[in-house]
Amino acid sequence: MTTANPLAVPVPTQRTNTTAIFIIGFLYFILGFITWLNGSLIQFLTLVCQLKSSQAFLVTTAFYMAYFFLALPSSFIIKRTGFKNGMVLSLLVMAVGSVIFIPAAKERSFGLFLTGLFVQGMGLALLQTAVNPFISILGPIESAAKRISIMGICNKIAGIISPLILSAILLSNATVLEKRIDATTNIAEKEQLLNELSGKVIMPYVVLAVSLTLLAFALLKSPLPEPQIEEDKTAAEPNVAGNKTSIWQFPHLLLGALCIFVYVGVEVMAGDAIGVYGKSMGMPLDKTKYFTTFTLISMLAGYVTGIFTIPKYISQQVALKASASLGILFSFAAFFTSGYTAITFIALLGLANALMWPAIFPLAIDKLGKFTKTGSALLIMGIAGGAIIPLIYGNLKDRIPNHQAFFICMLPCYLYILYYSMKGYKAGRKM
Repeated sequence: MTTANPLAVPVPTQRTNTTAIFIIGFLYFILGFITWLNGSLIQFLTLVCQLKSSQAFLVTTAFYMAYFFLALPSSFIIKRTGFKNGMVLSLLVMAVGSVIFIPAAKERSFGLFLTGLFVQGMGLALLQTAVNPFISILGPIESAAKRISIMGICNKIAGIISPLILSAILLSNATVLEKRIDATTNIAEKEQLLNELSGKVIMPYVVLAVSLTLLAFALLKSPLPEPQIEEDKTAAEPNVAGNKTSIWQFPHLLLGALCIFVYVGVEVMAGDAIGVYGKSMGMPLDKTKYFTTFTLISMLAGYVTGIFTIPKYISQQVALKASASLGILFSFAAFFTSGYTAITFIALLGLANALMWPAIFPLAIDKLGKFTKTGSALLIMGIAGGAIIPLIYGNLKDRIPNHQAFFICMLPCYLYILYYSMKGYKAGRKM
């Protein structure tokens, strides 16, 4: 999920440009790596803390609600600290969130785990606010799309790798261990098994906390330039936004914020709920722990496709319409199939979702004039969809068959995205 700020001046030298792109690319890798650990954590914490589905999806709620609360404050923090120091601060905040996993694991406290995830989400919200506009600064605006595409690939590759690594550490021999825990009737013995399993999370998150701290120090000492941003020209030209006095007077923006909300919801569902979906059909944990990676591979394929097709062959609006249509098709296909066929269609939802963010965002902020920055923050708040929709799925899943619960959550979201791609993006504005 990336956006760009066209109101920036380029960094002057090619050498500085290349170094900065490498540094920002690595930060995008960190964004993807931490974000897509949640799919593995949901299955791990379900076992360790003996959770119901409705409780397990509080993992995504805690993580993504941070974006809702931090979207506007993050922009003010970046203004005070500057881009580089803001990125350093974000890494340190994520390190603190990782450290919280240590007492959470020792006490096997789900509440502490959620606290750690929320703090990590705070750091990521701040990092997103800094790196998303920064990448457009590193050269002429005409080539910004190419740089954003490279950053997106860094993000998705990290998302493919991270659940593989964490699952291999936390859920090794998971099926055998799960059966052993379920079969144990002695309470003390069961507690010991769960405590031993919980302890597996400590070392990875110690390593993550130390790595993030070292990265923060390295970034602070790096040659990453602090760019000089030109004043937002649209701020001095109120007529660009007509006679509007508030962002609430832009229907296409408000509908776009809702579109971002449901899009992030289905993206998180396809990536983080796919393992739970497999488990509900009786698939072993040793298999389902890797399912998130399948979705991310599908997303990467869609992202690369978009690089070569947009806008040369199709417009962003057409890409969004096609993506929503694919989402509807794959949702129906998953509903009417079972086993690994259904899992394949859920993974293919990653392909449907890949081009949605870069299509929705520019359509939603178009012609906002002096309200562009505030409108962008409102759209970032829409990332909270990743907190709410999976939680709805988790609660429904405890009451009705899993495939019905999943379908009820996904289909309306894709139908709304299709509506936005056809009519919603034009609401209330002159085309």
